[in-house]
Amino acid sequence: MAAGSLRLAVGLLLIQSGVLSFPLGQDVPHAATCGYESCHATMPNMLNVHLVPHTHDDVGWLKTVDQYYYGDRNDIQHAGVQYILDSVVDQLLKNPDRRFIYVETAFFFRWWKQQSDGMRQTVKQLVNEGRLEFVNGGWCMSDEATTHYSAVIDQMTMGLRFLNETFGPCGRPRVAWHIDPFGHAREHASMFAQMGYDGFFFGRLDYQDRDRRRTDKDQELLWRASDSLTPPMADLFTGILPNGYNPPDGFCWDQSCDDPPIRDDPDLEDYNVDDVVNRFLMIASGQSLVYKTNHIIMTMGSDFQYENANLWYKNLDKLIHYVNARQANGSKVNVLYSTPSCYLQELHRANLTWSLKTDDFFPYADNAHNFWTGYFTSRPALKRYERLSNSYLQTCNQLEVLGGPFSGSGPFGHDDSWTMRRAMAVAQHHDAVSGTEKQHVANDYARRLADGWQHCQVVVSNSLAALSGSSAKRIYCDNLNISVCPLTESSHKFSVNVYNPLARPVTWPVRLPVNGTAYTVLDANGKPVDSQVVPVSGATRQVRKNRGSAANELLFQVQAPPLGFSTYSVSLQRRGPPPASTRPRTPPAIQNKFLRATFDPDTGLLSSLSNLETKQTIRLTQNFYWYNASDGNSSVSNQPSGAYIFRPNSSTPFVISRTAKTESLQTSVVQEVRQWFSPWVSQVVRLYADSRALELEWTVGPLPVDDDLGKEVITRLDTSIDSSGIFYTDSNGREVLQRKKDFRPTWDLEQTEPIAGNYYPINSRAYIKDDVNQLTVVTDRSQGGGSIQNGSLEIMLHRRLLYDDVRGVGEPLNETSDVFPEGLVARGRLLLTLDRPQSAADTHRPLAQEVVLQPLLTFTSGDLHPNTRLEFSGLQDALPPAVHLLTLSQWGEDSVLLRLEHQYQSGESKQHTQPVTVNLQKLFSTLEVLGASELNLSANQWKEEMTRFDWKIRAGEKPRPRRPADPSVWEVTLKPMEIRTFMLRVRLR
Repeated sequence: MAAGSLRLAVGLLLIQSGVLSFPLGQDVPHAATCGYESCHATMPNMLNVHLVPHTHDDVGWLKTVDQYYYGDRNDIQHAGVQYILDSVVDQLLKNPDRRFIYVETAFFFRWWKQQSDGMRQTVKQLVNEGRLEFVNGGWCMSDEATTHYSAVIDQMTMGLRFLNETFGPCGRPRVAWHIDPFGHAREHASMFAQMGYDGFFFGRLDYQDRDRRRTDKDQELLWRASDSLTPPMADLFTGILPNGYNPPDGFCWDQSCDDPPIRDDPDLEDYNVDDVVNRFLMIASGQSLVYKTNHIIMTMGSDFQYENANLWYKNLDKLIHYVNARQANGSKVNVLYSTPSCYLQELHRANLTWSLKTDDFFPYADNAHNFWTGYFTSRPALKRYERLSNSYLQTCNQLEVLGGPFSGSGPFGHDDSWTMRRAMAVAQHHDAVSGTEKQHVANDYARRLADGWQHCQVVVSNSLAALSGSSAKRIYCDNLNISVCPLTESSHKFSVNVYNPLARPVTWPVRLPVNGTAYTVLDANGKPVDSQVVPVSGATRQVRKNRGSAANELLFQVQAPPLGFSTYSVSLQRRGPPPASTRPRTPPAIQNKFLRATFDPDTGLLSSLSNLETKQTIRLTQNFYWYNASDGNSSVSNQPSGAYIFRPNSSTPFVISRTAKTESLQTSVVQEVRQWFSPWVSQVVRLYADSRALELEWTVGPLPVDDDLGKEVITRLDTSIDSSGIFYTDSNGREVLQRKKDFRPTWDLEQTEPIAGNYYPINSRAYIKDDVNQLTVVTDRSQGGGSIQNGSLEIMLHRRLLYDDVRGVGEPLNETSDVFPEGLVARGRLLLTLDRPQSAADTHRPLAQEVVLQPLLTFTSGDLHPNTRLEFSGLQDALPPAVHLLTLSQWGEDSVLLRLEHQYQSGESKQHTQPVTVNLQKLFSTLEVLGASELNLSANQWKEEMTRFDWKIRAGEKPRPRRPADPSVWEVTLKPMEIRTFMLRVRLR
């Protein structure tokens, strides 16, 4: 079947099944003038002022999502999103010139469900006429520092799918709109470009960067957001808004504002039209001096505004009328209702040459001592839970496909992954996983994720029952990180099903809480597996409180096939050997066939790390420190540390202890050095038998504050690597960017905070290197970090603060709970690898994917049924090492969404940076692929029909060659860092 007819067949199939309201990329059934065609005319010889009425509706912040939608808890903040949408629609109908943009699909989806058929038709008319326009269109406006790219793509896809199904092409946003996130990631820009957006506008950037750009008229630019993708694939026109996302001073006419209305009756004493017009013309003239064209934009709205839209529109109508009336007297200013896309269209028509940016917009500071780098780590437990939930959602999505119809309706009930998808989508909001919300809101995000887990467990249980042939009850142990699992603690015989969501085989260490001293473990083929029983660490016993009773842990390595499971049987030995015992000493070294880590016998700290394969060794010491958080009473600045801002009182952190009390454990499965630094900091340095990474499992908390000092705890790795003040961090888990101490690529930095001003977001990895050695640290959640000293890498693990940082959240970041009333305890892992720089990515790329998409363990009690299938793979063969299966998700009754990505950057690996070809028909073992059609990244446009604005950036830049065609309809080729999205029509084999 030819590609075009194949695409049409899939499109018609989706329409018939009700998956899409309109064929992607085709016209709606009646005449529509939405998008660029609906823009008001402008005046070519005048300064055109584009007024953009908008509201910024946080999907949780000071109130929960539900409280914001319904207008509950107005004692915290007066905000009710349902009333905003009611009021805006009513006011748009009163004047066809009026415009409004809406962003957060999570809220609009709720509102839409509650509307009558008549109101829905009215809103569709407003959308089709371009009077109500959606911008951005994701389920939320995601954070850009602490989100992982896979979760961002998912939440954008969910929001954009709803808009497409509801409104067709007129519901497709042309502009990405991130007016509130606290710094901007290059990977986000790359994703937005691949989603088909023509441009991107945001409100926040560093105050020094803004000053320079205002002076140079460089507030609108072309962002080249990938070093690997061929331009213009990841090029995105980017504009910086003039007032953040607020209206100009004196022109806020919301019920929450105090600015005077336009009083235009000349018979009244308070007539103020001339004053308002004069002030407006002065502001417009000033703004025009710092932008390039004769078009400027003004955001007329702010947080949760337009609840009484009449106030805004009545005054905006008057403003437009009276300012434009001055044209009769020679004024050269033209004011109009507009949208970001209409403004963008005029910039494109200007046909100017724009500057090129290739780095990102981190870190963000709003003043000399106010760096928003604390939120990179804020609420570390929530950040970890969100990352785990993303892994679980991908597993849930995959099994929903592989298990077929039984996944949603089987022996364990009726359910799907929708609840988990919504919970994860909301968690990407820039006041959610960022950790910048009030405590009760953070609790609500966690509750939603937990509810999503419960729904997905039904899907997973049904799917595994269908694939294994066993309907035995499956047990889920969600507290294995603190050695709690009632089944394994009490059972003499049980089985462990290990599902691997990666498209390649994995080897994974399993640690199960038990009370026996010796067990027999058999793999899916009935062969014995080397296992060891070791005592639970003191730190774990302390953390779990009264939530478990296991004295020991059973350790063994499992192997799971790609996109599949393997089942292990565990039996208690009646007369087995005693468990391995710990020794109260520091060993000289722990070592396997790949790595050797040595310890200082006097301090108990790490002293070196060696890669035995490449015969390289570095000096490596690691310890824990804390910065004394500023309370705002400094002689330099009154800015305290808080949920957003990191501001230590000193550039020198306090060492928690110069020595560690240690005990060691050596078995055939694992070697450990258990370190205690204080009652609230401990660590296990761990090396598994077949691992190329040294694991540091840290436990921090509760942070003591009885000395009235807020604490921001870091771990610091000091090495012999000559890093020259340079280190590297990933952007949202994908491409890696270079960072240089006290330096910004696009302006001459005046450094005012030597620590906080050198912190960057670390989403999944960071590394330092020289010509010979590269030390990479893979993290299990988003964290902040920096390289303050040559050869050093520090990562912030936990924060507990006693003061609010005066950025709106209104409470200190001081987490407690019923379980930990004395303060939150956080636990996590850092994985260290040492390699040659030219081959380091061959280790850290797959390692980071294993941490993000880790195997899911489920348990059954007793003996397995004789006919149970013990091993399964959803793939015919493992994918090539460079290829990652990013998305496998049910879309329609017989259609699935598939994303494949090349997970290496150009030039970072000699082995894996070549193009790779995959055959879609030979991919799955249980699915027959009948049709395939390529979509854009967000799955709301056919790829062949996606067109975007072209922009001029420099004289002499030659057009890049078009992407070569795939070898065949079924064979698709992936280049470095490329993600390709397909709609597959399938049937079960």
